[in-house]
Amino acid sequence: MDYQESRAYIEDAQQYGSVLGLDGMRELMRRLGNPQDELKIVHVAGTNGKGSVIAYLYTVLSRAGYRVGRYISPTLYSYRERMEAAGALISREEFARHLTAVACAIEEMIRDGLSHPTPFEIETAVAFLFFREAQCDLVLLEVGLGGSLDATNVIPAPVLSVLTSISVDHQAYLGNTLAEIAEKKAGIIKSGGRAVTTAQKPEVMEVVRKAASETQAPLTEADTAGGKILSESYEGQTFSWQGEEYSLPLAGACQMENAILALEALRILNECGYPTSLEVQKEGLRSAQWRGRFTVIHRKPLMVVDGAHNPGAAEKLALSIERYFRGKTIYYLMGMFRDKDCRSVIARTCPYAKKIFTIVAPNNPRALSPEELAELVREFHPDAEASASIEEGVDKVFQAAGEEDVIIAFGSLAFIGELTRIVEERFGKPVGGDECL
Repeated sequence: MDYQESRAYIEDAQQYGSVLGLDGMRELMRRLGNPQDELKIVHVAGTNGKGSVIAYLYTVLSRAGYRVGRYISPTLYSYRERMEAAGALISREEFARHLTAVACAIEEMIRDGLSHPTPFEIETAVAFLFFREAQCDLVLLEVGLGGSLDATNVIPAPVLSVLTSISVDHQAYLGNTLAEIAEKKAGIIKSGGRAVTTAQKPEVMEVVRKAASETQAPLTEADTAGGKILSESYEGQTFSWQGEEYSLPLAGACQMENAILALEALRILNECGYPTSLEVQKEGLRSAQWRGRFTVIHRKPLMVVDGAHNPGAAEKLALSIERYFRGKTIYYLMGMFRDKDCRSVIARTCPYAKKIFTIVAPNNPRALSPEELAELVREFHPDAEASASIEEGVDKVFQAAGEEDVIIAFGSLAFIGELTRIVEERFGKPVGGDECL
């Protein structure tokens, strides 16, 4: 298969849906020679903050000279962002070649009467083949959904399991209580590896500690309360922690916590044979990029895009608005999936907006229509207006906002890439170019 045929193969596999469980993934990997068993992995699970923590770790470890692989989902700007090694995205040719090998193994499974793997299982298998071939020193592996039954958890004991902030999301798959959700996510902690967690709510921490105890995995609880913000704006922040000063180019109320978790992870990796100097850690944090998470994409009016799509992320977004935009006139562009806790997200964020324009993620059956979302918003805010397309939403919100006002686009990661492209085509990149993205 070539690249386009490979992408079509993934699209066709959408009919097999999303299945939590490892039996099919284990069989697929067995037929591919279990490449995951040859990798040294940092496994990252949590509800919010996974991508930011991985971005910090990736930049620091790469600057320290390690060949680092990164597997993330979803992606915002390019499909191939899912898989990256040594600073380069997987090439079209590499993806097609590894996908062809996976497809051959799947054909054998089907002939033997086994179920067809899901798209995420297929992509994860491609990633393991890619990282093995790239001879990565370490792979930063993001969980897709949950943890214990996620396709990525087919790996043996990782070098380190990392747990970011855990809150309520994906209840249909993970459970209705925080403890149930935490149990699934803590399932990445394995005997033979180490674990680190950010500060969690008491019921979550109890579950995490129990998982670490049962697997006899040494657990570190990051001292996020020990950090102190020294200066901050919507363009970044500086904080002190354990006697040192660190700068981040990423704004948002959650980023100091994410950075401290990454620093604790790096300290553990030092002890596991992957040392990084304090100088490299500071420079890595200072230069890390994670586009689409409280990211400025336009100025005058200031426009920020953010992936807040669940109650935990909405809380952090609200705190960021209070910190950076107090007294400003604010407009929203909002799009959400129907399987999210939309009411909680709207209730927490709507008090700051003068007007809310609703849009829809294109070609996604999970997305609420703009009219449905506007109807929900009106339960909490009197001024909501549906837009037939992202383009129309962009036009409407820029017509409404003055040069000194603020536009915030959020509610789903699915439309951020397309929205960013539209804004850049209409108005150009913000002052500072790619540094702002």
